[in-house]
Amino acid sequence: MQRCYYGPFGQAPRHLPYRRAALSFMHWQLQRGVLAPPFSDRPGSPWWRAVNERILRDGCEAVALSGDLRGPASSRTVDYWMSFADYPTARAWYRAHNGSVVAAYLEHRGLAEAESPAERFFMNVVLCRVLYTHALVAAPRISLGWLSPLAPFLGDPRLGMTGIFLHLSRVLPHEYPLHGSVESYLGAELGFGRLLDYGVIVPRLQQLYAWSAHELAAPGLVDCVRDGALTYAWSFEDRGVWQPPKSFIFQMARRALPPARRDRGRDERLTTMA
Repeated sequence: MQRCYYGPFGQAPRHLPYRRAALSFMHWQLQRGVLAPPFSDRPGSPWWRAVNERILRDGCEAVALSGDLRGPASSRTVDYWMSFADYPTARAWYRAHNGSVVAAYLEHRGLAEAESPAERFFMNVVLCRVLYTHALVAAPRISLGWLSPLAPFLGDPRLGMTGIFLHLSRVLPHEYPLHGSVESYLGAELGFGRLLDYGVIVPRLQQLYAWSAHELAAPGLVDCVRDGALTYAWSFEDRGVWQPPKSFIFQMARRALPPARRDRGRDERLTTMA
């Protein structure tokens, strides 16, 4: 993963700052053991390995193509990585990285279904948070409402602030597989994490996923959310886990940062275009 950011000739100073976000999340996965080989004493997760393989393959292919190796890109997501290689910006990085992530999510839904309920719950949390950080940079009004001028700074993958949104190490134990219930892990989550998910992101889920489906040209993404509940490898009938706990702080957060007014016609157009 790190070598991808050095480019085909080992010198890519404009790209190196973007490795921070990618490497920090991969280190967390390694610590949990989800990337361990299937033949090890404690096998890793087939789903997590498949998702990371897609990111690595797309990135390595883009490095090869930018190094003048011949051949067309094998997928749209590789084209996104090529765009980032040509013009490294925060929005281009998110489009490339999240494009690979979403493609892997949609391709390997069957592997996800085989995971434990707690693991599947956090798959949804990871997905909505990476989409949200992308929106901070590329769709500030959707992500942060009237505080939109701050959004690009908070979401910049070159800065440490993105760790606030992607940091799950204090929620999930450093082990795999998970044996506890969803409720037991939610009870251990830091207050800020729950405030971010339930007070800021959940009220924006429909808009966020519709916008992301258009931005990433991944129409299947809109099937991962329904009526404000996340449904990737998760039954809509079990949507109660996405309902915010009764809390004065959550209510104040929703009032202070209400989602932008929805334009249903625009949302439908975005979904259709995606």
